[in-house]
Amino acid sequence: MDKKPVYTFAKWRVKEGQLAAVLGLLAELMARSTAEEGSLLYEVHQSNSDANTLILFEGYKDESALTKHRQSEHYQTLVSGKIIPLLEDREIVVTTQLKNT
Repeated sequence: MDKKPVYTFAKWRVKEGQLAAVLGLLAELMARSTAEEGSLLYEVHQSNSDANTLILFEGYKDESALTKHRQSEHYQTLVSGKIIPLLEDREIVVTTQLKNT
């Protein structure tokens, strides 16, 4: 398995009227995710043109750490169980940083 750091960009479009609920759940998710052994960073950004669009920028030490994050109890409970039903749609892109290009 590749041991390079991986980064995810998740674009979430929150359903009208659900932003406060999603942000509250994200606060707990962020605290628990950044405490994971393989977590490098976890940032939440909000679109300047659409308050209901959130961009999550996450970094993990490698693919294995990302997999463990997605299998964690807090991810399954908070993201899969509570947040996804509050979203219009979501897109996730997993990346590896290019060096010296």
